Amino acid sequence: MITRRSAILGSLALGGISSVAVAQSAQVGPVTNLPLPRFVSLRSAEINVRRGPGLNYPKDWVFQRAGLPVRVIAEHGDWRRIQDSDDAGGWVYHALISGRRTVLVTAPEILIRVAPVETARPTAELRQGVIARLLDCKDGWCEITVENVKGWTPEAAIWGVGPEDFDADG
Repeated sequence: MITRRSAILGSLALGGISSVAVAQSAQVGPVTNLPLPRFVSLRSAEINVRRGPGLNYPKDWVFQRAGLPVRVIAEHGDWRRIQDSDDAGGWVYHALISGRRTVLVTAPEILIRVAPVETARPTAELRQGVIARLLDCKDGWCEITVENVKGWTPEAAIWGVGPEDFDADG
């Protein structure tokens, strides 16, 4: 089986997928009319990642973590090209992703706080690799929840948010 990095390079090298290049340069997906890129999460704990948009393309590897945030970067029919926090990815069937927003803790450890300021009381400590549900973002902070604990963390400590998640004031 091919590594994740070479799988991405292989999918870029494939010919005959002209709509992919067009979709990547557009502001919205040609199928869903939703923004590209956009963040979503994996619906299942086992998702096949293919080299191209269809069952006739080889399966290069498998995502094995339900809820993992990924970025949709292209659309082709019922298929979505996704990337994870390491920029690894490929094509997955659209029903295997969810609009439910999650984030991945990328800092070695973070404190989530009761308010979006560094001096606010901590509610929990999270370690790198934890997946949390995204609730809101403002002023460089994101409100997240994990196992019924809710709080704010700096955007820089997580992956799965972009400029579109902050209002005009944030």
